Amino acid sequence: MFTIGDFAKHGRVSVRMLRHYDAIGLLRPARVDPATGYRYYEAGQLARLNRVIALKDLGFTLRQVRSILGDRVSAEELRGMLRLRRAELETAVADTSARLARVEARLRTLESEGAMSADDIVVKTVPPVRLAELTGSAASYEPQDIGPVVGPLFEELCRRLEAAGVPPAGPALARYADAPGGAVTVHAGMPVAAHVGHVPGAEVVELPAVERVAAVVHRGTMADVLPTAQALARWIDANGYRSTGYAREVTIAAPEDPAQWVTELQEPVAEAAG
Repeated sequence: MFTIGDFAKHGRVSVRMLRHYDAIGLLRPARVDPATGYRYYEAGQLARLNRVIALKDLGFTLRQVRSILGDRVSAEELRGMLRLRRAELETAVADTSARLARVEARLRTLESEGAMSADDIVVKTVPPVRLAELTGSAASYEPQDIGPVVGPLFEELCRRLEAAGVPPAGPALARYADAPGGAVTVHAGMPVAAHVGHVPGAEVVELPAVERVAAVVHRGTMADVLPTAQALARWIDANGYRSTGYAREVTIAAPEDPAQWVTELQEPVAEAAG
């Protein structure tokens, strides 16, 4: 048998907690010395202690734990409950990490206000382009909604082009349009030669020239594009233009490390009304 102190050490709990479990009838000592009142526990009681702690970590109250243990939950049932709880916690951690990344992105946006030189932005005409593209839908135009949609679209498009024996004729181009309910239609396209009329599983479209775009180069992952995009928006407003649509994203370089990506944002503009 173990003294209460030794049992607490083996169970990785506090003596105070064991005394509380005894007081509420959740985990009684195997024996109590009638002369001294010392509590003693058997090794076999570690299994019940493990179940108590596991159920607590699942979010059950001690009263609920006592009721569940009274129904003799099997080890397999408890493992299933713990696996489910683990999945829930992993999802919560991922959600928290994503929120933290968004906060950091907004913070970088605030810190970079005014840091981009007007010399970094040019107004130019973009020529027509023939694209093979796939289309999807995102909940919003925010990076955390666009990224999980546009990335897989490009991966699938590249697979289909390779299977069809059609080599890209230029850099990847992502473009966007409003969709019902505040959603955004996402087009992921790769330029193809003029003679290409069909790519199985993809749509071949001809985008007309755009007479005037305000263009800026963004360096780094697209998850961090907000400072660049907002600097472009401020420049457009300050220089007598108005935006006439979402910016296209033309991939100039996309090495394995997203921090090294180079992307040109091309936002269509017109002269603002006097």
